[in-house]
Formats: sequence, structure tokens, C-alpha cells
Amino acid sequence: MIASSTPLLLGSASPRRREILTTLRIPIAIAPANADETPRDGEDADAYLVRVVRDKLASVARFAKDHEAGALLVADTLVLLDGVILGKPADVADAASMLRRLSGRAHEVWTRFAIARPEQPDVPAHEQTVRTRVVFRSLDEGEVAAYAASGEGLDKAGAYAVQGLGSFAVESVEGSYPNVVGLPACEVVVALKRLGLLPRFPT
Repeated sequence: MIASSTPLLLGSASPRRREILTTLRIPIAIAPANADETPRDGEDADAYLVRVVRDKLASVARFAKDHEAGALLVADTLVLLDGVILGKPADVADAASMLRRLSGRAHEVWTRFAIARPEQPDVPAHEQTVRTRVVFRSLDEGEVAAYAASGEGLDKAGAYAVQGLGSFAVESVEGSYPNVVGLPACEVVVALKRLGLLPRFPT
């Protein structure tokens, strides 16, 4: 059960996920997860997310006791365009290439998360993938080049940050907005409550 003395152990170094949970007033501890986030040959988006999220959970499970965790949470976010996974760009040129592909089109952002109980930290008690549709306006080459060079999107799937400077490109969002940021807040809270891990909310 999550409380100030038994926090939710977040298996992520993402400041966006940390900020979302802090905004929800959920006490957290951090243990960055390790997983191979390189898509494998023939691996579709569903299979990719299942593999990466379970690998992340396995990598942080050993820290549950050290942090006296009341529950564990891991997540992974991808951008999907025409069935192709757009991960984090390798460099500025790669970021610009991704932005050109996204320009003037709709794409999907998928975030899969898994929650585990502290007594079985490596076994998911709940897994879920949340999908959001995002539409980019048409970007001119100057905008693409300048935003890619800003560096904001270099550590983000799809090479943009919807909550930052990258919002200039986002025409509409259909579905969960925090899901695009990196964690579907509503669905996570509902899952924690259903599992009896967050008995009092909000606090």
C-alpha cells in the first residue's frame, strides 16, 4: 500500500513521469530501470512494449525492499507512424528527419505501464497500454531545423516534447494528454485504486 513511509517505486529516470506523479501527490521513490529499447526485427509495437516494460520491471524489482516500496510502477512510451516505431533520435539530423515525417500528419503515442505489488515485485499485477492520437500541423523547413537544433526532443520518442517548445507543432490531441507526456495519469490512478494500493486519493 502506498504511503509516505512506503512510496510508489517509479522505475524511470524520466523527469516528466516524476512530475506527473508528484502533481498527483503520490509519494514516490526513484530507481531508474534498465532495458534494451531497440526495436527488434519483426517486432511490432505491441510486442515491443510488452518486452520493454517487463524488462524494466525485472530490473527494478530488486530495489523494492531497499526502498520499502508500497508498489512498483514502470512505463515506456513510443510514437507510431504508419505502423513504424519512432524512438528517440540518434542526433539532431535524425530528429529533423522524424519531424519532417510527422509534419502535417496524425500519429499515435502509446504508453504501456505495469504495476507490481511489493511482495511480488517482478510480477505485473496490472499491465495496460494507453493510446493517444496526435495531429501535427505542417511545419516549414526552418521550423524543423530550428526545433531539432534546440535539442529539446533528443531524449524523447518522436523527437518532440508536447509539454514544451514542441507544443508549437501540435494541432490537436485526441485522448489522454499526459499519456503523450509519458504517463497516463488517469489510468494509473484507477489501476492503483482497483488493486487496493492507493486506498485514499486524492490526499
